[in-house]
Amino acid sequence: MAPNFDFVDWWSKEAHKGTPVVVKLENPNWSMLELESPNPGFAADKGRGKNAKQMTWVLLLKAHRAAGCIAWMAHGMWALLAAIKKRLILEQGVEASLEKPQKGKLFKFIRGFLMFALFMLCVEVAAYMMGWHFNRPHLHMPTTFGLQSLLHSFYVSWVYVRANHIAPPLQFLADSCIILFLIQSADRIILCLGCLWIKFKKIKPQANMQFLESDDLEQPGNGYPMVLVQIPMCNEREVYEQSISAVCQLDWPRHRMMVQVLDDSDDVDIQSLIKAEVLKWHQKGTNIVYRHRVIRTGYKAGNLKSAMSCEYVKEYEFVAIFDADFQPKADFLKRTIPHFKEDPQLALVQARWAFVNKEENLLTRLQNMNLSFHFEVEQQVNGVFLNFFGFNGTAGVWKIKALEESGGWLERTTVEDMDIAVRAHLHGWKFIFLNDVECLCELPESYEAYRKQQHRWHSGPMQLFRLCFMDILRSKISWWKKSNLIFLFFLLRKLILPFYSFTLFCIILPMTMFVPESHLPVWVICYIPATMSFLNVLPAPKSFPFLVPYLLFENTMSVTKFNAMISGLLQFGSAYEWVVTKKSGRASEADLLAFVEKELQPSSQLSRHHRVASESGIEALSKLQEQKPKSIKKKANRLYRKELTLAFLLLTAAARSLLSAQGVHFYFLLFQGISFLVIGLDLIGEQIS
Repeated sequence: MAPNFDFVDWWSKEAHKGTPVVVKLENPNWSMLELESPNPGFAADKGRGKNAKQMTWVLLLKAHRAAGCIAWMAHGMWALLAAIKKRLILEQGVEASLEKPQKGKLFKFIRGFLMFALFMLCVEVAAYMMGWHFNRPHLHMPTTFGLQSLLHSFYVSWVYVRANHIAPPLQFLADSCIILFLIQSADRIILCLGCLWIKFKKIKPQANMQFLESDDLEQPGNGYPMVLVQIPMCNEREVYEQSISAVCQLDWPRHRMMVQVLDDSDDVDIQSLIKAEVLKWHQKGTNIVYRHRVIRTGYKAGNLKSAMSCEYVKEYEFVAIFDADFQPKADFLKRTIPHFKEDPQLALVQARWAFVNKEENLLTRLQNMNLSFHFEVEQQVNGVFLNFFGFNGTAGVWKIKALEESGGWLERTTVEDMDIAVRAHLHGWKFIFLNDVECLCELPESYEAYRKQQHRWHSGPMQLFRLCFMDILRSKISWWKKSNLIFLFFLLRKLILPFYSFTLFCIILPMTMFVPESHLPVWVICYIPATMSFLNVLPAPKSFPFLVPYLLFENTMSVTKFNAMISGLLQFGSAYEWVVTKKSGRASEADLLAFVEKELQPSSQLSRHHRVASESGIEALSKLQEQKPKSIKKKANRLYRKELTLAFLLLTAAARSLLSAQGVHFYFLLFQGISFLVIGLDLIGEQIS
């Protein structure tokens, strides 16, 4: 049985203040006591002394709570060992296609490092058992001959080599990574201060609603600009219905809006389902069209580029883009379009994402923490102070003129959204981020889907940086905007962050355990990461119980992000891979029922319409339930060998740290190694199917 790593079961959602605790005593001479725990005092009146018996039972309660926590941890470790036996030894429930070792250069390097660490651990344990000191000044070459003297000579030679030839460059690399770490931490602190300033000053983009008013009393809707709404999708069986339904219910005049369903599906059955959905809304009066490309090149960028080439697009002024799992609220366009009236140089209005499944499992909770900081802090601060940020690819409205002047959609990278944003910024266009306008969407629920998504998100920016570096230098924007693009937007947040995270905590730290002449301070591996994680959780205060898992998980993801960054920078083949993020469509049935309720007409025939709508909703749900079993496949787990190899490497380094009594380093390596082990065994998130 796979372990449950969701901490909600033992962490109370309510504040731990004044919680009544009833203690029933087994001794009949005692009565039932009601204690207020964990309040500091139990004296109801000042004149009444402390009750020693009550204090005794309070201590017992605290001991019971501590024992329960230890028991939970023991249960988790036991379940983890059971999972290791099941998946690594017995190979049960593991997908056969991934049982072959990965042959990437990074995996070979990590595997070689692990072999070296295991060998050196044996050497150090043997030296420890022989009583040889670990500090170089106490070592001396033996004067006698024999096997023990030969081993002693070998060990002394190794200590000399590591102290004079390995430790100096390793310490230099560690110090360089520490400097990068401090620079990135300073950048994050500045972003948080900017966010606090925005909240303190209550800075918020204001929209001019008069932009939608019309002087024509007979046709007041003519004041609304022409808006094109695009829904790019590819084999989105689970979410196509809810997305099309939400977009078609946008509160906007029907004759001033057109919906383009841009279907790149290669599954004929899915194409038929989407066509039927489009036809249903067309019959209800929605101006909606279905487009399917014959030649499917360029992934999403090629799909959007093909749609913008239609002749009727010239009639529209703005284009709103929603991915297949996004469900905008009915007033989305009314809260975004009016902002364009305030500034003619405004090209993009970006809305915030909200997640329907953020509490589904531990993986989605950790993603919600990360993305909450991204939107609440990064996007909002950059939008207010710089009028620039990376387009998120969906839940945004573009001015079509800005798209055309910036060169339109290009197929040269896998991050077409960031590409068009950078080019528009270089042409002098401005962006606005609306933190109070949310668009519902879905988070990846399996680690496999999340890992592929992160690989694309971190390899694409490096591709783009190579392509647009000279364009940035030749552009006519101010020098400080160029500096922001090059040093902050690309280098610091897209290249340096994954580089030092992986190098410092996964390579240098375990290496210093075997080369103790080089050292990483405690504040580097403990205090600063904890502070940065604390700042990252501030936008999602309900996630504070997951602070430590978040810190460990982000360090664990550094191997995927580092690998993706190197692939994009050096243009490896994996940098051009595009895998559609797997959706579960958990909101489909709820959205369908909500749609049925909105269909009810407030008239004298309400009961009849309610009955008809309810019956149609039940029929639709029945059909949906009938289709589900056909699409369900047998679920299995995958083994991620880079993560597993790093897990054993860190655990080996943790064992070595015990010999030199490095307490904080040991605990960090231990828990980080367990974190890698959990992910390597695919024990986080949902199983793949």
